[in-house]
Amino acid sequence: MLYHLLYPLSSKLAVLNLFRYITFRAAYAALTALLISLLLGPTVIRRLRAIQVGQQVRKDGPQTHLSKAGTPTMGGLLILLATVVPTLMWADLSNLAIWLALASLVGCGAIGVLDDLAKVRGKSSAGLAARGKLVLQWTLALGVGAVLTWLPPAEGMSALQVPVLKHVHLELGVLYVLFAGLVIVGSSNAVNLTDGLDGLAIGPVTIAAGTFAVLSYVAGHSVAAGYLGIDYLRHAGELSVFCAALFGAGLGFLWFNAFPAQVFMGDSGSLALGGALGCVALLVKQELLLVVIGGVFVAEALSVLVQVGSFKLFGRRVFDMAPLHHHFEMRGLSEPKIIVRFWIVSILLAVFALSTLKIR
Repeated sequence: MLYHLLYPLSSKLAVLNLFRYITFRAAYAALTALLISLLLGPTVIRRLRAIQVGQQVRKDGPQTHLSKAGTPTMGGLLILLATVVPTLMWADLSNLAIWLALASLVGCGAIGVLDDLAKVRGKSSAGLAARGKLVLQWTLALGVGAVLTWLPPAEGMSALQVPVLKHVHLELGVLYVLFAGLVIVGSSNAVNLTDGLDGLAIGPVTIAAGTFAVLSYVAGHSVAAGYLGIDYLRHAGELSVFCAALFGAGLGFLWFNAFPAQVFMGDSGSLALGGALGCVALLVKQELLLVVIGGVFVAEALSVLVQVGSFKLFGRRVFDMAPLHHHFEMRGLSEPKIIVRFWIVSILLAVFALSTLKIR
């Protein structure tokens, strides 16, 4: 909005030429998101507490979590607000990629809201039926995949870049729609599974958002993309603004979600954040690198799949409890130690992911 209002006036007021630069707008999108989170956070928490939107704790989970019952949840609404508003303020809204990223964020967030409300009203931790939730997720994700395949900026979008291997692409053709759906749904649910400790999910999400801000800028910069041997994507640079807003919103939410948490993001936050990261990975053609950047989320999701599969096939459990963070809790590690160590792993994975741009 500000870009469209103020940049045209740069011929009369030179300082407004700053709006031409993505780096400037991305930086202020991050700051705006951070301020919105910090300023509105206390009000949102009070409101959630007033309407009794409290966390439902599983009785079969770690006993240390029983004290978390009643903590306000659905704090993901704060993250959504703090991401959407700065994006609309600072991004070039003529860019379709921005709208696809916002659609994934808000769409998955809406599914999460329905899930959270089902938990609160039903006084159960189950929420929506798994099948119904997956139908909604896949419908949204396939819609995004279809747009990516057949509408601008669809040129070359169905070919996957392979990290490290220069100019190597895997062409998926029409199967790309299904692949795109898998990326968004998988990423959304993986972040959801990770959101089990105070600050555990939002930390890696914020790190991933910052990493994708860099990847988006590089992919949208013709000189940088050419130098690094990655696909130049004209639409990608503007996604740095969206990712920066997500980064700032994540930091602001972490202020209240850090141990001991004053508010939980709920499915309205975790499903939305995962869906947004998956969509951005598709838009910047770094779908395979998402597995590295989101390695913590991948490990958490795999731990659940392994646990369920092992129990059904062999009647034995591999982990003391799944997802993975609960396994470490059952082994005696304190919650803050698990959280910080997962953050450290996320930082290391992000650094490695960025290094692959040069390893070609």
